[in-house]
Amino acid sequence: MSERTIPGAESTRGAWRSALRTARHPRAVYWLTTTASVTAVVVLWWLLTTLLDVNPVLFPSPADVWEAAVRGMQERPVADGLDRTIRGYQNYYLWEHLLASLQRIGAGVGLALLVGVPLGLLMASFRWFGLLLDPYLNFLRSLPPLAYIGLLIVWFGFGDAPKIWLLFLAAFPPIAIASISGVRGVREDQINAVRTLGASRGQVLVHVTLPAALPEIVTGFRVAVGFAWTTVVAAEIQNGIPGIGGLAYISGSQNQTAVVIACIIIIGITAILLDQLVKNVEKVLIPWRGKA
Repeated sequence: MSERTIPGAESTRGAWRSALRTARHPRAVYWLTTTASVTAVVVLWWLLTTLLDVNPVLFPSPADVWEAAVRGMQERPVADGLDRTIRGYQNYYLWEHLLASLQRIGAGVGLALLVGVPLGLLMASFRWFGLLLDPYLNFLRSLPPLAYIGLLIVWFGFGDAPKIWLLFLAAFPPIAIASISGVRGVREDQINAVRTLGASRGQVLVHVTLPAALPEIVTGFRVAVGFAWTTVVAAEIQNGIPGIGGLAYISGSQNQTAVVIACIIIIGITAILLDQLVKNVEKVLIPWRGKA
């Protein structure tokens, strides 16, 4: 009795094999799922703005947002018939706005790292010092950034200084707290074993305590970068040009909704890329994490 071939069976089996091969590669599954999700959202967004005939000032279409982003990367005449030109928005290209915000983030978070890690190590190593500063650290952690932006402007003026200090204050608590947690999580037997071999307090700190606390510190740094990036709009409310947060704020006050959404998308994508960068740094600094 001859075996019958069901029409379309081979193509169905081929599709299943392809799906199984993809399922064996988590990264491929992640990118396929993400691409499909983003595509579905954009299509739904386009359908809503097309079928419902929504006012573009209230809810611009994907094409309007894309056009706004492209204009932000171009040099164009101020008005038809005039030779005078303007770059992007507020006479800065979009990438210049983004770069200015990233420089402020780098300065604020970098300063928080330089201060937070040593301070956290000292607070965890010396009980009296930790008890002395712990209330102030918790007080600072509980304050929203907008609570002291006005005070920072009074103290440091309208330049970059108050913005950097604000980002520092947003990033400092998670880094300091993570450093404290990391040091307190070091096993006593590790420290005692090194001390019995004649190691000094400094050698214990450098060769045992700091490497053991490094995973917590990197996690705190990752959280701090996220906190600082979410604070960038608040930091750039006053005189935040160039700056992607300042551009979003000014564009919103001028009813340029497409520009605001373009800035929001850029801020979100940049946040994802920054987080991925920190993850890659973590893999380099702590290759043993998750393998024990």
